[in-house]
Amino acid sequence: MSIEEIVRSERAYFKTGATRPYSFRMKQLNLLEEAIKRNEKRLMDALKSDLNKTPYESYITEIGIVLEEIRYHKKHLKSWMKAKCVSHKLSHFPAVGYRVNEPYGVVLIASPWNYPVNLTFEALVGAISAGNCAVIKPSAYSAATSHVIKEIIEETFEPSYISVVEGGRAENQELFNQKFDYIFFTGSVNVGKTVMEAASRHLTPVTLELGGKSPVIIDKTADIRVAAKRLVFGKSLNAGQTCIAPDYLFIYEPLRDEFIEEFKKELNKAFPDGNYEEMPTIINEKHFNRLTGLLNEGKLVVGGKTDAERRFIEPSVLIDVKPDDEVMTDEIFGPILPIMTYRHLSEVIDFITSRPRPLAFYVFTRDKRVVKKLFDSCSFGGGCVNDVIMHITSPDMPFGGVGNSGMGNYHGKKSFETFTHSRSVLVNNFSFEAPLRYHPYTDKKMSLMKKYFSGDMK
Repeated sequence: MSIEEIVRSERAYFKTGATRPYSFRMKQLNLLEEAIKRNEKRLMDALKSDLNKTPYESYITEIGIVLEEIRYHKKHLKSWMKAKCVSHKLSHFPAVGYRVNEPYGVVLIASPWNYPVNLTFEALVGAISAGNCAVIKPSAYSAATSHVIKEIIEETFEPSYISVVEGGRAENQELFNQKFDYIFFTGSVNVGKTVMEAASRHLTPVTLELGGKSPVIIDKTADIRVAAKRLVFGKSLNAGQTCIAPDYLFIYEPLRDEFIEEFKKELNKAFPDGNYEEMPTIINEKHFNRLTGLLNEGKLVVGGKTDAERRFIEPSVLIDVKPDDEVMTDEIFGPILPIMTYRHLSEVIDFITSRPRPLAFYVFTRDKRVVKKLFDSCSFGGGCVNDVIMHITSPDMPFGGVGNSGMGNYHGKKSFETFTHSRSVLVNNFSFEAPLRYHPYTDKKMSLMKKYFSGDMK
């Protein structure tokens, strides 16, 4: 089927009302859960092929997180679907009001290449539990994983309910030209702008999960060894190809050299004797060449080894970078950590707030006042104190960006809410009339209304 026919078929299916009942949604969530478990090895093999991910990293960052999300939705779906009574105003008497979340209809989920299993299926879980039909567009860059996802969806669901469209820019453009009821996009800022522009032609609501330069601040009270260990994790995870990866570091100037030495030690513990066989590689030659070019900026003090044949880059640290260097202006999306130093926290705040708001924000400190000052001054999507990455792992904590790093959020209940419209309904009867709202509008009615709206009614 053509893309237009796929969308038309799903719209017809949604109009039948088949996706709305609780029993249907639960059945589909169970089918997805069983399919992922059944195809675990196929997904791991594909992730190995695309990104050199080990089975362990594939499970903890991709498959396991999706299975946890499914279980969370299954546990709470019934309560989320229930109509919620709302408080009643005297002016509404004797009517009652309620809110209920209704599905949008046919939604488009456009997912990226860096976590192709996680970022495709987590959004799909929300779309299913919300009662929608879905068209999935995985990335062409992670071709092996995208193809396995397509096969899993085709083996599990009716094509008029959930479909997968493979391909590149041409298919993306054709999809964005279609009239969807909701678009959920994860990817780069530039493509996000294109998606929003296309959606505006149909007034289609969107969620944009983008990225940006997520800062790390290490102050003079921090545990330097622990900070180094956790930053090695954050920069080597998926070879730094993570939208919430620590992008650059601000450290209290007297601690810089100590941190670099600790980073070297922790890097050697994570990858003894420089054995990086288990570390993921860069997705393609284009991104590999872009990243190796960044290694020439500033002064290289850790790492720097590359292997073009494997598209591998060793976790690397740069110092003496300038604010207008490319490594400090564009999102790195690789295992490179530039370091800048500061003496006064105001320097950090001025720098961060002069730039687009980041998706993630990390601070290492024992001083709660530092945390408060930074959080009160800087806007960001989400973050951690004395850790990196881990704030996205809980279904109870919504994830999303702000400004250039995105709009809208998801995970857990927020996914259900994202893929639904909260519909408010007032139910009245024929037994009573409130004369105050009807003509003629007299001075006495005006006096009563002023007392009512100002809270002076006794």
